[in-house]
Order: sequence, then structure tokens, then C-alpha cells
Amino acid sequence: MSNKRIRTVIFFGIISILSILTIQIFWIQKNIEFQETNIQIQNRQDSLNTAQFNDKVIIALKKVADDIQRINNSDMNLYGNVQQRSSNYFTVEMMDTVHPFLLEQLLKWEFDEKNLREDFQFGIYDCWSDSIIYGNYMNFEADSIYTVDHSIDFNSFIVDEEELRLNTDMHYFGVYFPSRGHAGLRKMPNPVTPWIYLIFIILFVIAFFAFAVSIIYRQNKLSEIKNDFINNMTHELKTPIATIRISSESLLNFNDNTDPEKRLRYAGIIYKENKRLEQQVERVLNIAKLDKKELKLKLESIDIHEIVEEAKENFEFSQLEEVGGKITLDLQAENHIVIADMVHVTNVVNNLIDNAIKYCEQVPQIEISTKNQKGKCLLTVADNGKGISKEDIKFIFDKFYRVPTGNVHDVKGFGLGLYYVKTIIEELGGSITVKSSIGNGSEFTIALPVKSEKQ
Repeated sequence: MSNKRIRTVIFFGIISILSILTIQIFWIQKNIEFQETNIQIQNRQDSLNTAQFNDKVIIALKKVADDIQRINNSDMNLYGNVQQRSSNYFTVEMMDTVHPFLLEQLLKWEFDEKNLREDFQFGIYDCWSDSIIYGNYMNFEADSIYTVDHSIDFNSFIVDEEELRLNTDMHYFGVYFPSRGHAGLRKMPNPVTPWIYLIFIILFVIAFFAFAVSIIYRQNKLSEIKNDFINNMTHELKTPIATIRISSESLLNFNDNTDPEKRLRYAGIIYKENKRLEQQVERVLNIAKLDKKELKLKLESIDIHEIVEEAKENFEFSQLEEVGGKITLDLQAENHIVIADMVHVTNVVNNLIDNAIKYCEQVPQIEISTKNQKGKCLLTVADNGKGISKEDIKFIFDKFYRVPTGNVHDVKGFGLGLYYVKTIIEELGGSITVKSSIGNGSEFTIALPVKSEKQ
């Protein structure tokens, strides 16, 4: 996928997310406004119902007081004797004889008559001590019958009803409606809650979108690396194949009088190119084995200095002699015997030196040094090459990764060398680090455990 297409996908993705969020915000706002309107209407209705209930209770209690006065043939003025003390508690001052049983019956009849079908509790109080003399709790049942709730114990202050006849005017009775005690105006649900949900959804969508975009970029990067690898591999394989084909055709066209030295030279070219082709294939196969954990290491005691010195001679003879390059050794490690695989450690050293030569735009000047540190032997390969940018350093050990050079492919390779180096070193219990900057060369340092006395 091209960068233009990726930007288009991201643009439309952002537009889609913003559209969805805009719609969500609109509906949340409308829902909050709708709830506020409904609650205001319900509160007004509740206030009206409460006012109607209070009026009915006051009328019923007034009627009860009138009935008691009428039964007692009293003509006292009862104006203002019914008072509402709270939203669910009412009191009635009595200036006449009060019989508890009669009061209970009158309350039940009047409340039922006024359709006040709720549980209530009443009590008769002494005005002097403000203490209860008699009380009871009445349950309302579905058949409109009030029954005494025996779960509430009034025995501690109730005397025998037949003996209790309150003939003084120093009493009052109160009526309490427990179901109304917790009634109040409805409250608006916390408006912050839906916004919190929306914020979580936004964060989740953004995180998912960012993850999807990162996957797209990663896949696009892998696609570029794959294409680069295929192009490089094709070039690397075509060169020796073409050389072998041309040399083979030349040999076939030779007659019996052809100079034997010429025949030998062409045969040597075929052998050399075939060997090079074999090494390229072997390198790819080794990487495949590394990925499948099928590569078996043959661990033995090896002298890292001997490997470095041998590599120095080989590269100076085969590659550096023609261009005037040089490899300088500074081998200071006192303990340079490591437990490793001879073949693979040799390949690691050769890879690092080969990269130092390939990625140098001037006469190669390579310095190889060793030292001991914290029970390990450190091998450093420093060059005067073109260096690696900070953006590319974190990717150079990835499989198939090659530092981008645009359309210029002047350096051969598959992008497998440093991946192979890092994998082998880590399999041997070591580590590799790199220091580099553009124009100042690179410095690769590998650390391998040295052989201990027990080993």
C-alpha cells in the first residue's frame, strides 16, 4: 500500500470517528435534556400529590377530632388543633375525653374514607411530660382493612385499654406515616456518568485506531522490506548464475587446441561463482533454521584472538589490498578464551568486518579491539564508514532490514547479516551493541562469556 493510500485511509478513519463522536455527543445531550424535563414534570406531579395527601390527612384528622367532640357532647372550639409538624407527621390537640380504642377506630374509618391507604402509626401523648401514653402501628392490607402490626412492641408504655380513659384536656395525639418519610423530589441522574462513558469510548476508539494505523504502517514497512529483499536476493543470485552460464558456454565452445590455462581459468571462475552461490543459499537457510530454533551450536573452547587475526589476514588479502585499506588490531583482553561455536563466531566476526568494508565510501580504516569486563570478553569493530542514523539504528538488527538508500543499490546483501550476528550472539549468552552517527562511522561491540576455571 502506498503512502498516499495510507494517508487517505487515516483521513477517512478520522472523519468517521469524529462523525460517530459528534452523533454520540448530540444524543447524550438530548437524552440529558429529556431526562431533566421528565424529572421536572414528575417533581411537579409529586409535589401536587403530596399537597393533596396532606390536605386529605388534615381533613381526616379534623373529622376525627369533631367526631370525638360530638360523641362527648362537647362544644369546644377546635380551630387550629390539627397541625402538620413535618412531611409525614401530624398532631391533634384534644380538649376532651379521649379513648384509645375509639381513636384507633375513627382513624381507620376516616383514612379509609379519604382513600388514604397507607400504613400509619399513632400515639397519645401527655402534654406535661411529652411522653407517649398509648400507641399502635396499623398495617394497610389489600382488602382495605387496617390490622395491628404486632411486630412493634408498645407493651412498655401501654396500660389496659379498659382502664385507660383520658378525661383531661392535657393530651394530644400524633399520626405518623412511615412510607412518606423517605419521599422527596426526584433527582436528576448524575450527568457526569454518560460523559465518563463517552470518554472511555473515545479513548478506546483512539487507542484501537492508533493500533490499526501502526499495524498498517508496520505491514507497509514489512512489504517494502520484503520487496527490497526479493530484489537484492534476485540480484545476488543472478550475478553468479550469469557468470556460471557465460563461463560454461565458453568452455563448451573451446576446441581441442584451446590453451589449457584458459580452460583452467574459466573452470576456476565457475567453481568460485558456484561457491559464492552456495554461500548465499546457505546464509538464507541458516536464517530459516534460526527462526525455527533448529540451528544446533557446537560449543567448544575457542580463542577469539586467533579468529580475529585470521579474519584480518583474509580480508586484507582478498578485499583491502586493492583499495589500500587497513585493519588495526588492539587486543588487550587477558582472558580471550570463550565457550562458543567456532563456525558461527567466525561468521559473526567476518560479517562485522565485511559490513565495515561494504558501507565505507572512502579507504576503509577498521580497528578491532578486545578487552575483559565483568566476566566477559568484549570485541569491538570500529570503522570509518558513512554511519547509521538514529532512526535506522533501532531497526538494523531486524530480519531483512537494510538502511534505505532510495533507488541506489550499490551495496549487495539480503539484510540478514546483522540479524544473524545478533541471533547467534544471544544464543551463546552474549550481547551486541552499536554506536553510530551519520558521517562518523560505526562501532559494533559484542560481549561473550569467557571460559571459567570450572569449565
